[in-house]
Formats: sequence, structure tokens, C-alpha cells
Amino acid sequence: MVRLDKKATRLYVLDTNVLIHDPTALYHFDEHDVVIPMTVLEELDKHKNGVREIARTARQISRTLSDLTSQVTFDEIQKGIPIPRISGESGRLHFLCYNDLKPFDSLDDTPDNRILAETCRLRDERPDASVILITKDINLRVKAAALKVPVEDYLNDRAFSDSDAMIEGAQIYASAGQDGASLWEALNVEVTVERVGHHTFYQLSGNMPRHWHVGMLVSDSENGAEFEAIVRELSPLTARLQLLTNYRHHAGVWGVHAHDSRQNFTLNLLMDPDIDLVTIAGNAGTGKTFMTLAAAFQQTLDAKQFERIVFTRAPIPMGEDIGFLPGTEEEKMSPWMGAFHDNMDNLLRNEEGESSWDNGATRQLIGSRVQIRSPSFMRGRTLNDTFLIIDEAQNFTPKQLKSLVTRAGRNTKIVCLGNVGQIDTPYLTANTCGMAAVVERFRDWPHAGHITLKSVERSRLALAAEELL
Repeated sequence: MVRLDKKATRLYVLDTNVLIHDPTALYHFDEHDVVIPMTVLEELDKHKNGVREIARTARQISRTLSDLTSQVTFDEIQKGIPIPRISGESGRLHFLCYNDLKPFDSLDDTPDNRILAETCRLRDERPDASVILITKDINLRVKAAALKVPVEDYLNDRAFSDSDAMIEGAQIYASAGQDGASLWEALNVEVTVERVGHHTFYQLSGNMPRHWHVGMLVSDSENGAEFEAIVRELSPLTARLQLLTNYRHHAGVWGVHAHDSRQNFTLNLLMDPDIDLVTIAGNAGTGKTFMTLAAAFQQTLDAKQFERIVFTRAPIPMGEDIGFLPGTEEEKMSPWMGAFHDNMDNLLRNEEGESSWDNGATRQLIGSRVQIRSPSFMRGRTLNDTFLIIDEAQNFTPKQLKSLVTRAGRNTKIVCLGNVGQIDTPYLTANTCGMAAVVERFRDWPHAGHITLKSVERSRLALAAEELL
């Protein structure tokens, strides 16, 4: 992004991809004016037909613009249409139309180049204002910078800035503590312990750490922790922590045991009936899917808390698409469910190393309670008494993941699994993907929990590949 000296008056020229990426982008520029070139309107008109997501978005933008223009006169449109905004500030919407537009002599007559020419023309006509082109197209930003056209990326869709990172959902105090102090000395708070039913709570009084949030893990060690608790309530001067169940040894989940504090916290979140939304991040091999399936079967097949398990993931290929797949919905999704089948093979393996997953009766029994569904057909559904697992959540846009999370009905738990370091969807990044948006938006909701798992029990080859390739 080119650094700009911005004037008090700013005119933001929106590219087509900004409106398609976020149909509400018009409302996110505070008190400043927004400009839509006629070239953008023509591109939106070309995209509006069909049933694809881009067509639905284009029609949504057209309806928004129609609503803004329907209540004003032609003279008011020429002066700029007031845009109501949540902040209370009201900028104006302008449409840019030149009958005698002069394109760049050295460039082809393409929509991108016409938008550049329109922006340059507006900049020359408004020397009193900063005219800035907003686009998600990296190549267009480079071309604009080369032609000395002020340009920026659209940043409002980011869950957090580039200088930050997605929260880990845990605060691990080393056994030696911070600056040589123990966990409690580092916190410097007054502690009251109480027992309610089968649970132990720690009531803290004092100045709470600013980086704490509701639903996070507080532990005194990564591995052999003596104190592991979840933050249930939090204010600047008080906090209420609940001790976790220890799933390391005898009290396993469907035969699965935790190896460290983060895995133990994960199993607690998955088994907690008060937690409706769980997000689990981490590299491959950290046990995300393995522990989630174990908790799902424990609560569905054994405890009867849910009637079914629904497993879905974004069918995004890592390389070239293999093309059309025949069969039913489940048969079409089968190639994308390698992680599911691999983990089922491990979960059903006995002490002798034999797995019953290949047994027809076992598959039929589990298959009656497990549904593998494509996210493309989830719109309009309401899932009751369901344990919903959304795998590879980093490959969904925030809008797509919102559509899946809002499917939750009565007695439904949703678990989102993903690794923001492995995004296969074009145009998504670690801070704009659906996984990042869900983690950031739900960080202070008392019925949600997030944890980032660290590498455990990974092969030498896998670890070496991450370091060397």
C-alpha cells in the first residue's frame, strides 16, 4: 500500500471487487464520500444473472443502490446522495460518469484501466480533496501506484490487523512464572475458592490482565500443569475461573486422552454443555479432528445428548480441480472426507492395532448417526439436536461461515476446525477468512471458546518439512 498524505476531504472510489466482497462497503467510510464509477455499475450488471454467490451479491448491491436513489431527485443525485451510517456521520454517494473519458494511450481498453482513468480524471477535477481508489485487486493496486494514482486495499473486512495475530485462547504461565514469580505472584490478586456442585471456582479480585478474555484457558504449565482453569466471568477488577476436568488419564473421552494443557482444554470445551460454539485452530497433526470426533461420539452415541453428527467442509482443492464427481451428495463429498475416515480408523483401533472401521456393521451403525453434508445445500436448514463439525473453516468467507453457524437450532453445538496458515481459497488471507472472523467476534461471548493447539506427536518428517520447505 502506498503511503498517502490525506486531506480533510476524501473521495473513496470503489472497485467492483470491493462491493462484491462486502456489499455493505458503502457504509464503512465514516464521514467521507464514496464514488462509484459507471464502469463498476456495468460490471455489476454483467454479474447479476445466475444462482452463484457472486450473482446474489451483485443483485444485493443493486437493490441497495436502488433504495438509495429511489427517494431523491436528479439534482440531489448530482450533488451526492446522503449515506446514513451507524456512527452518526453521513457521507455522500456519487456516481462517476464521463462521456468524453480519455483512456491511457499505452494501456488496453479494459474495465480496470477505465476505472484508473476515471479516478485520475476525478483527482484532476477535485484538487481540494484526496481521491483514493479502493480495490482488492493486487495487480490493479500495483498499476495504480505505477501511474501515481492514490490506491488502498479494503481493510474493513479484516478481523484483526497485520501487526496482530489471531488469539490463542490460552495464557500459559511457565512453572517458574513471569520474572521468576509463580502464577499467583505474577497475577498479584486476592483469591477465594468455592465449591458449587461438582465444580471448583476461583474468585479473583485485583487488576486483571488486559489480554484475558471470557472463555480462555489459564494454566501454570504447557504439559504437567497443576492449575488449569477456564475464565467464566471477567471485569477489569474481578474474574471467576472454573477448574477444568482432567482428561489425561482415567477420565478419557471415548478412549481419547489429553497430552498437554491445550488438548485438555479442548476436550473440556467440547464436552461442556454451556459452550455452544468451539473454534479449534492448529497445524496438521495437533489432534483437532481426532478429539472433536471422539467428543461427538461420546455425547451422541453414549450420552445421547445429540441425535446426530453432521460433518461438513469446504470442497476446495489444494491443486487442480479433478472435475465432476458422480453419485449422491455423500458420494460426491467422499473425496473431501479423507480426514474424517483417517480419524475414524484411528478411533476404532483396538489395543492389538486392528480397526473395525472397515467392518460393514460398524460403518452402518455409525453411519446412521453421522451425516456428511456439502455446505452448498445447508442454506435454509435448521439443525436441532445436532453436533455440527465444520472442517477446514479457514477456507470459508465470513459470510459463508455465518450462513453455517446460523443453522444452529435447539440443542445444537458447532465446532469449527481450521488452520489459517493453510488457506486454499483465492482472495482470503489469515485475517480476512471466516475462521478469523468467528474467533474475533465471539471472543467475549460466554458460550463460546477458542484454543490454538501446538504441535504434538508429529513425525520427524512432518516437522522437518515445515521448517525446510
